[in-house]
Amino acid sequence: MHPQLDKNRFDPCEKLMDALEECHRQEFLKQCLGMCNFEKDELSKCLHYTRVEDAKTRIRESRERNKKFEMKRKQNEEEIYGKNGYLKKMIQKEAEAKLKEQNKN
Repeated sequence: MHPQLDKNRFDPCEKLMDALEECHRQEFLKQCLGMCNFEKDELSKCLHYTRVEDAKTRIRESRERNKKFEMKRKQNEEEIYGKNGYLKKMIQKEAEAKLKEQNKN
């Protein structure tokens, strides 16, 4: 049997869950002989499809959040160092020049 089936989480599969439960309730012998296998297989397919679609949705949302975060980070960096990090590059060049000067002495 499937792990705890949450009808709220797997809403598209609710009718299949009910069909499998009804098949199991009708007769114990049907369940033992595998006569509920069609319902079980269809429910498994539905649960798999639902899980995959949920995962795809979460991945898409995560990528969008990451893009927004990266854009904000770049925006903040441009505010601090100027466009294309000009100020940062100048600071690095000055630091390198000071280092070379110290090494000469």
